[in-house]
Amino acid sequence: MTHDLVAALHPLLTAEASAEAHAAGSEPGDLEQAVWLRLLERLERDGPPLDPEGWLRKAVRAEARRSRRTTRLERPYGSEPADDTRPGPEQLVLTAARHHALREAVRRLPGRCPRLIEALLSPKDPTYREIAGELGISQGSLGPERSRCLGCLRRLLTPEVAAREARG
Repeated sequence: MTHDLVAALHPLLTAEASAEAHAAGSEPGDLEQAVWLRLLERLERDGPPLDPEGWLRKAVRAEARRSRRTTRLERPYGSEPADDTRPGPEQLVLTAARHHALREAVRRLPGRCPRLIEALLSPKDPTYREIAGELGISQGSLGPERSRCLGCLRRLLTPEVAAREARG
Protein backbone atom coordinates (compact mmCIF):
# COMPACT_ATOMS: atom_id res chain seq x y z
CA MET A 1 0.00 0.00 0.00
CA THR A 2 2.82 2.42 0.85
CA HIS A 3 4.45 1.72 -2.50
CA ASP A 4 1.17 2.43 -4.33
CA LEU A 5 0.71 5.69 -2.41
CA VAL A 6 4.26 6.84 -3.16
CA ALA A 7 3.89 5.94 -6.84
CA ALA A 8 0.56 7.80 -7.07
CA LEU A 9 1.87 10.93 -5.29
CA HIS A 10 5.25 11.16 -7.01
CA PRO A 11 4.17 13.20 -10.10
CA LEU A 12 2.08 15.58 -7.99
CA LEU A 13 4.90 16.07 -5.48
CA THR A 14 7.39 16.77 -8.26
CA ALA A 15 5.08 19.41 -9.77
CA GLU A 16 4.21 21.03 -6.43
CA ALA A 17 7.83 21.15 -5.26
CA SER A 18 8.94 22.66 -8.58
CA ALA A 19 6.24 25.31 -8.31
CA GLU A 20 7.11 26.29 -4.71
CA ALA A 21 10.89 25.92 -4.66
CA HIS A 22 11.91 29.17 -6.33
CA ALA A 23 9.81 31.37 -4.04
CA ALA A 24 11.06 29.40 -1.04
CA GLY A 25 14.68 29.94 -2.00
CA SER A 26 15.41 26.22 -2.14
CA GLU A 27 15.82 23.39 -4.59
CA PRO A 28 12.80 21.32 -5.72
CA GLY A 29 14.61 18.12 -4.75
CA ASP A 30 15.14 19.41 -1.21
CA LEU A 31 11.44 20.14 -0.83
CA GLU A 32 10.58 16.72 -2.22
CA GLN A 33 12.86 14.97 0.23
CA ALA A 34 11.43 16.88 3.17
CA VAL A 35 7.85 16.02 2.16
CA TRP A 36 8.70 12.34 1.59
CA LEU A 37 10.18 12.28 5.08
CA ARG A 38 7.04 13.89 6.52
CA LEU A 39 4.89 11.33 4.71
CA LEU A 40 6.92 8.40 6.03
CA GLU A 41 6.72 9.79 9.56
CA ARG A 42 2.97 10.25 9.19
CA LEU A 43 2.47 6.75 7.80
CA GLU A 44 4.34 5.29 10.75
CA ARG A 45 2.49 7.40 13.29
CA ASP A 46 -1.09 7.80 11.96
CA GLY A 47 -1.32 5.75 8.78
CA PRO A 48 -2.10 7.19 5.35
CA PRO A 49 -3.88 10.56 5.14
CA LEU A 50 -7.58 10.49 4.20
CA ASP A 51 -6.96 12.96 1.36
CA PRO A 52 -3.40 12.16 0.19
CA GLU A 53 -3.31 14.82 -2.56
CA GLY A 54 -4.60 17.55 -0.24
CA TRP A 55 -2.20 16.48 2.52
CA LEU A 56 0.68 16.55 0.04
CA ARG A 57 -0.12 20.08 -1.17
CA LYS A 58 -0.29 21.34 2.43
CA ALA A 59 2.95 19.56 3.31
CA VAL A 60 4.78 21.11 0.33
CA ARG A 61 3.59 24.59 1.30
CA ALA A 62 4.54 24.04 4.95
CA GLU A 63 8.04 22.91 3.93
CA ALA A 64 8.35 25.89 1.58
CA ARG A 65 7.43 28.26 4.45
CA ARG A 66 9.97 26.56 6.71
CA SER A 67 12.60 26.91 4.01
CA ARG A 68 11.81 30.63 3.55
CA ARG A 69 12.11 31.24 7.32
CA THR A 70 15.40 29.40 7.42
CA THR A 71 16.74 31.33 4.43
CA ARG A 72 15.79 34.66 6.05
CA LEU A 73 17.59 33.74 9.28
CA GLU A 74 20.77 32.46 7.66
CA ARG A 75 23.57 34.96 7.11
CA PRO A 76 26.56 34.34 4.86
CA TYR A 77 30.04 34.42 6.32
CA GLY A 78 32.04 37.56 5.63
CA SER A 79 34.87 35.36 4.43
CA GLU A 80 35.23 31.70 3.68
CA PRO A 81 35.57 29.87 7.04
CA ALA A 82 37.57 27.02 5.56
CA ASP A 83 40.84 28.76 4.76
CA ASP A 84 42.66 26.45 2.35
CA THR A 85 45.83 28.52 2.49
CA ARG A 86 46.65 27.46 6.05
CA PRO A 87 47.62 23.85 6.77
CA GLY A 88 45.01 21.74 8.52
CA PRO A 89 45.61 19.84 11.77
CA GLU A 90 46.64 16.65 10.00
CA GLN A 91 49.20 18.54 7.89
CA LEU A 92 50.59 20.21 11.03
CA VAL A 93 50.97 16.80 12.73
CA LEU A 94 52.70 15.30 9.69
CA THR A 95 55.06 18.28 9.42
CA ALA A 96 55.90 18.03 13.14
CA ALA A 97 56.57 14.30 12.75
CA ARG A 98 58.92 14.95 9.80
CA HIS A 99 60.78 17.62 11.76
CA HIS A 100 61.08 15.28 14.75
CA ALA A 101 62.42 12.48 12.54
CA LEU A 102 64.93 14.88 11.00
CA ARG A 103 66.12 16.13 14.41
CA GLU A 104 66.48 12.54 15.64
CA ALA A 105 68.56 11.63 12.59
CA VAL A 106 70.73 14.73 13.04
CA ARG A 107 71.48 13.69 16.64
CA ARG A 108 72.77 10.30 15.37
CA LEU A 109 75.29 11.88 12.99
CA PRO A 110 79.02 11.42 13.71
CA GLY A 111 81.53 14.05 14.89
CA ARG A 112 80.75 17.73 14.42
CA CYS A 113 77.88 16.99 12.06
CA PRO A 114 75.05 17.35 14.60
CA ARG A 115 76.24 20.83 15.62
CA LEU A 116 76.82 21.85 11.99
CA ILE A 117 73.42 20.70 10.73
CA GLU A 118 71.65 22.22 13.78
CA ALA A 119 73.37 25.51 12.97
CA LEU A 120 72.24 25.27 9.34
CA LEU A 121 68.66 24.52 10.46
CA SER A 122 68.64 27.35 13.00
CA PRO A 123 65.75 29.82 12.63
CA LYS A 124 68.31 32.59 13.26
CA ASP A 125 69.78 31.78 9.79
CA PRO A 126 73.44 32.33 10.70
CA THR A 127 76.05 33.09 8.05
CA TYR A 128 78.85 30.67 7.15
CA ARG A 129 81.27 32.94 9.04
CA GLU A 130 79.13 32.71 12.20
CA ILE A 131 78.77 28.93 11.91
CA ALA A 132 82.51 28.46 11.32
CA GLY A 133 83.29 30.64 14.36
CA GLU A 134 80.83 28.69 16.53
CA LEU A 135 82.29 25.33 15.46
CA GLY A 136 85.92 26.50 15.60
CA ILE A 137 86.72 25.57 11.98
CA SER A 138 87.80 27.65 9.00
CA GLN A 139 85.10 29.10 6.79
CA GLY A 140 86.70 27.43 3.75
CA SER A 141 86.30 23.94 5.19
CA LEU A 142 82.65 24.52 6.11
CA GLY A 143 81.32 23.71 2.59
CA PRO A 144 83.06 20.31 2.27
CA GLU A 145 82.16 19.47 5.89
CA ARG A 146 78.52 20.41 5.20
CA SER A 147 78.46 18.18 2.09
CA ARG A 148 79.89 15.24 4.06
CA CYS A 149 77.37 15.72 6.89
CA LEU A 150 74.44 16.00 4.48
CA GLY A 151 75.57 12.80 2.78
CA CYS A 152 75.61 11.01 6.14
CA LEU A 153 72.18 12.44 6.97
CA ARG A 154 70.82 11.31 3.60
CA ARG A 155 72.09 7.77 4.22
CA LEU A 156 70.51 7.76 7.69
CA LEU A 157 67.15 8.94 6.41
CA THR A 158 66.97 6.80 3.24
CA PRO A 159 65.95 3.55 5.02
CA GLU A 160 63.29 5.44 7.02
CA VAL A 161 61.88 7.10 3.91
CA ALA A 162 61.88 3.81 1.99
CA ALA A 163 60.18 2.02 4.89
CA ARG A 164 57.45 4.67 5.10
CA GLU A 165 56.82 4.56 1.35
CA ALA A 166 56.55 0.75 1.38
CA ARG A 167 53.71 0.94 3.92
CA GLY A 168 52.04 3.63 1.85
